[in-house]
Amino acid sequence: MFGEDWNEGCKACSLMAENYDGVITHLKQRDVSLVAISRAPLDRLILFRDWMGWGFDWVSSLGSDFNSDFDVGFTAEQIEGEVYYNYHLTRFPATEAPGMSVFALESDGTVYHTYSCYERGLDPLIGTYHYPDLVPKGRDEDNLS
Repeated sequence: MFGEDWNEGCKACSLMAENYDGVITHLKQRDVSLVAISRAPLDRLILFRDWMGWGFDWVSSLGSDFNSDFDVGFTAEQIEGEVYYNYHLTRFPATEAPGMSVFALESDGTVYHTYSCYERGLDPLIGTYHYPDLVPKGRDEDNLS
């Protein structure tokens, strides 16, 4: 969503993030938290979040293996070849890839990774996509700038 050396968040990931604030209250009623995690320094994430008018929690994984552990963060050297993304080896054009993971915290403090999805698997979470999907030109993704 926001690489370590980027000046702003990914356009597609930012579109997805536009949908976070509206569901947070409903998730909290079900004892669920939503947190965005990116490798950029925290101060840059907070500045961008505030500029976009978002209120969700956003933390930095800078200096950790979190993004690579969940196959959404790659080095420049790795993307010169194939990387493991979306459950298969593939070429990927950037060091950051979209993904979402779900974790469960048990009463004894144990954390379980219960779910992950990537690429088009994230589309149902982007309510904004549902409107252009209904019109003749669809998402018109080839003409996005």
